[in-house]
Amino acid sequence: MKFYESVQRNFDKAAAFTNVPAGILSQIKACNSVYYMQFPVKIGKEYQVIEAFRVQHSHHRLPTKGGIRFSHKVDQEEVMALASLMTYKCALVDVPFGGAKGGVRISHRDYTPDQLQRITRRYTTELVRRNFIGPGIDVPAPDYGTGSREMAWIYDTYQVLKGGEIDNAACVTGKPVNQYGIRGRDEATGRGVYYGIREVFQDKMLMKKVGLDPGTEGKTMVIQGLGNVGYHTGTISHQEGGFKIICVAEIEGAIYSDDGLDIDAVLAHRKATGSLMDFPGAKNLSQRKKALEIECDVLVPAALENQIRTDNANRIKARVIAEAANGPVTADAIEILLKKGIIIIPDVYINAGGVTVSYFEWLKNLSHMRFGRIQKRFDQNTYGSLVDLVEKQTGKSINDREREMIARGADEIDLVRSGLEETMVNAYHQMRELMYKRTKIKDLRTAAFVNAIGKVASDYMNMGVFP
Repeated sequence: MKFYESVQRNFDKAAAFTNVPAGILSQIKACNSVYYMQFPVKIGKEYQVIEAFRVQHSHHRLPTKGGIRFSHKVDQEEVMALASLMTYKCALVDVPFGGAKGGVRISHRDYTPDQLQRITRRYTTELVRRNFIGPGIDVPAPDYGTGSREMAWIYDTYQVLKGGEIDNAACVTGKPVNQYGIRGRDEATGRGVYYGIREVFQDKMLMKKVGLDPGTEGKTMVIQGLGNVGYHTGTISHQEGGFKIICVAEIEGAIYSDDGLDIDAVLAHRKATGSLMDFPGAKNLSQRKKALEIECDVLVPAALENQIRTDNANRIKARVIAEAANGPVTADAIEILLKKGIIIIPDVYINAGGVTVSYFEWLKNLSHMRFGRIQKRFDQNTYGSLVDLVEKQTGKSINDREREMIARGADEIDLVRSGLEETMVNAYHQMRELMYKRTKIKDLRTAAFVNAIGKVASDYMNMGVFP
């Protein structure tokens, strides 16, 4: 099944539980703008024609927002699917953007950094020419195959072409911290995945359905994909939630250990040997796809779409699936998994941490001030005075370490993490409340889509587009 078809199927399933008029549903479902481009870039002594896309799915709120993917497999339908998900994702977590996405049909592994810079800058130039980028128009971000380096190139190119605009830095998010980025952006999607998983594992009713005690300590996790999202999901889930990572998979294969895997040690081994295979104390799996079929408490597909399909869904033994990637489970496979009683934490919710912190970065760029700058010292002095008062009233002294913990003011990363946690917790409880109130809604994905559709529809009706 095509990725775009899966997204549309999930939309249609949820739309049946709403009272939104058919015309508004059609408008929400459709991609508003699709820009397909071809441009030449000199690679070595030859010129290559590069194919690329930018899709703006919904203009119910501006700017539109979505990452840029570098992949030799990317096509228009994939970008349309990703842009559609971004609309519903932003609505679900109350981030005021319309959905968008970009794709450049190249493998980033096939080019040198200098060549990638030329391609990225040329792509940005095309977006500027067609008015498909700008702080109030469309704001890209990193995705598969791109990162803060590419976002810095985009920002610099935009600044050169649009010199003099005071809010230029807000044209793209995911930038390096020293180039108007925000602390905590690199870990944002993975940290959001952890917060979402934590909420589900604290839900007594859901845990009862899958035969688990509430809580995260000691629960087993399998991760497919050790890129940015998979890495941070694994490390944060282990360090802050006590999860035991028993299996990880990457492009070259998968490894398994009942005793648990140290993600940092695995990546150090991979860097030294070129592969995560033969990691000391772990067992090699014959095929990387076998990682998906390991018995565990939570399976985290953090690679690409369409990883769990009708041909392998019946072999999935996880109690919970957290869709850290976009669209890792096809619409047909979803039905099989739900019949097996598996809880699926949908991508439209669980990987919304990236766009949430991108929103914080965008706000930071528009305000021209880092978070915490105004209040940190004030809070620190206030808390310090309270500690002094407690010592005076009780006659007991507080050591320096305890004083530092109690009286410290919040840095930018503390505020970013706090805002992300608040966002993920609130969005989960909105889904949960909807699912339990509307007894015909049986799964979190449908609840998420119903919630998102209602919010987007409300915007359209308030705009007077459909009187």
